[in-house]
Amino acid sequence: MSDILKVAGLCKKYPAFELDNVGFTIPYGKIMGFIGRNGAGKTTTLKSISGLVCPDAGSVEYFGMALADHENEIKQRIGFAAGAVNYYKKKKLSKLIKVYSSFYDNWDDNALKKYLDMFRLDLNKTPSELSEGMKVKLNLVLALSHNAELLILDEPTSGLDPVSRDELLEILIDLCRGGVSILFSTHIISDLEKCADMITYIKNGRIISSGDIADFANAYLLVKSGSLTEEQIGYTHGVSRSKNGDSHLIKREDRGRFEGCVISEPTLEEIMIHLEKEEA
Repeated sequence: MSDILKVAGLCKKYPAFELDNVGFTIPYGKIMGFIGRNGAGKTTTLKSISGLVCPDAGSVEYFGMALADHENEIKQRIGFAAGAVNYYKKKKLSKLIKVYSSFYDNWDDNALKKYLDMFRLDLNKTPSELSEGMKVKLNLVLALSHNAELLILDEPTSGLDPVSRDELLEILIDLCRGGVSILFSTHIISDLEKCADMITYIKNGRIISSGDIADFANAYLLVKSGSLTEEQIGYTHGVSRSKNGDSHLIKREDRGRFEGCVISEPTLEEIMIHLEKEEA
């Protein structure tokens, strides 16, 4: 068994949005970044594979087991964190954590203390006394304190200052080295460049690409040139405009069609920006 998570044919239809045949896999001991613009379907996908939303079709398997048949067992082995959560505002964190820990057979008080100290969370405070960034940290502490084998994190660095964000990414890297697999969505592309092994890109409810992050980055080039022929434009994948001129995204395999043009290596962020501007 090589994959810790396998998602296939996932569909969910709302009046104004639809997940369309979403599928990807995560091998054991890997970090996968999940990217896409706001409203692309990241949160709906993560909630669907976590049992928080009931999909219309498709299958989700963890550890070779179907989520639909083994939900309780699976949820003991995974951790889910979705940004800042609204807890009881006037309850002390110590009380909230005590209640939360009762749901997990593998709750680890040593891990709890480690992450409380790392994130400087005071158990005597209440959620109403926490900043939005500290609420995110509380949610992460809860997800990290029951020895989960897979972490599913929805925008985990949202609201964190740059230093705290960097600390969190280092934690994720260390966890991965220890055998924990991680799936996290983000719109901060530099986070992926720091820690992710793989990337899944969703656009308008459909998966555009899923695989090794280096393969994804190496598949494209940027053309920065004055004028392109209509034939050349037909081989571009989105254009970004700036005061320094237009840049066009092309597939690396099409490089020979752009002789004489200024060509450069794009960043992950530039790839995503261009693909989002590509006409359907």
